[in-house]
Amino acid sequence: MNHSPVEGFSKLSKQSKIDWLIKEYLNEDRSYEQVLQQYWNSDETLQKLHEEFSENTISNFYMPYGIAPNFLIDGKLLALPMAVEESSVVAAASKAAKFWIDKGGFKTTIINTKKLGHTHFILNVEPHKVLHFFNFKLKKKLFEATEEITKNMRNRGGGILNIRLIDKTADLENYFQLKASFDTVDSMGANFINSCLEQFGKTLKEEVQNEDAFSQEEKDSLQIVMNILSNFTPDCIVRAEVSCKIEDLNDDSGISNEEFATKFKRAVTIAEIEPYRATTHNKGIMNGVDAVVIATGNDFRATEACAHAYAAKDGKYSSLTHCTIDNGIFRFWIDLPISVGVVGGLTNLHPLVKFSLALLGKPSAQELMSILAVSGLAQNFGALRSLTTTGIQKGHMKMHLFNILNQLEATEEEKNYFVNYFKDKTVSHHEVISEFNLLRKK
Repeated sequence: MNHSPVEGFSKLSKQSKIDWLIKEYLNEDRSYEQVLQQYWNSDETLQKLHEEFSENTISNFYMPYGIAPNFLIDGKLLALPMAVEESSVVAAASKAAKFWIDKGGFKTTIINTKKLGHTHFILNVEPHKVLHFFNFKLKKKLFEATEEITKNMRNRGGGILNIRLIDKTADLENYFQLKASFDTVDSMGANFINSCLEQFGKTLKEEVQNEDAFSQEEKDSLQIVMNILSNFTPDCIVRAEVSCKIEDLNDDSGISNEEFATKFKRAVTIAEIEPYRATTHNKGIMNGVDAVVIATGNDFRATEACAHAYAAKDGKYSSLTHCTIDNGIFRFWIDLPISVGVVGGLTNLHPLVKFSLALLGKPSAQELMSILAVSGLAQNFGALRSLTTTGIQKGHMKMHLFNILNQLEATEEEKNYFVNYFKDKTVSHHEVISEFNLLRKK
């Protein structure tokens, strides 16, 4: 090995962690210490709060926090907070919001809010005997055993909605599931769901041992493999849509409304049938979704996993958005499965998350679901509009221009020069470098 393993790293102080890293991995270059320190918050209490969000923290990692205004959602005008580093995401969302603001805006519908979790177990008992045991004894016991855990959630209108026994023995020998659905109201509910499921495992173990219909050998075969929520929530879903008469599209790209609508629909259809395109298509949707998910302190990894699993639910990976142009009406929509919360976790702790939720009018979890679906739909609309008209690179590279200039350590005067230089030209990395070198030689 080229480095030495470390013992008890988590127990070291922050400074000791940094000292060890600089010595072991950074050739004693203390300039890296300054890089880490310049991202520390000057408010020690706030810095400590950030450090306790995770483990082994030595600094904070900044992302741009931007605002996409002019979103008319279900009759309410909102400005969306977006934490994202990719050029053009906020601009594309904002442009799409402005495009639809005078055409009725975005409409949303909460289709369902069920969340799921499973107790996965092995039991060498005939499936019909397990089903009988579940229906006539276990199911009732599971509800009773979790009454204390679910009490507060039930008081808020949520709780365990249903519990089913799933026979998976055709896929894996002696494999069964207790599949439970939950309503966690305004919380994401991960801890609540997992606590219920862990109790399911304990109760299952007790009741199997007490079941007279099972032999001792059958009882001894029980193995609780795991109790865990699922981030695939196909029944926690929201629809967001836009629509207008084709004659009212009024796109400014220089093509007719009819051609724009036709090309746009074909682009969506290609994403519906071609997985290679669908992957990039849906990635663009999640640009918009994740940016607001992060800004509101929710789990973007869970939303990503769920969305992509849902995109493949019919056996082939496909588009999350859909489009029709029937009877002179252009309609574009998304059905997005997404589980988020507005209480608990970072939502009660992170100052910028609190700001984001306040900016959005302190939405309920369902209202936040709607906002997220709209953000994804708007981002997708903006991307497809560019792809089918001017091309994606023109707008994308203009946003990328400042990244290139910052890498070149351009002055403000030089940046202004390049903004004017590319006013009527397409930005390319090669052109920026060439013109920059010429400018510096003058």
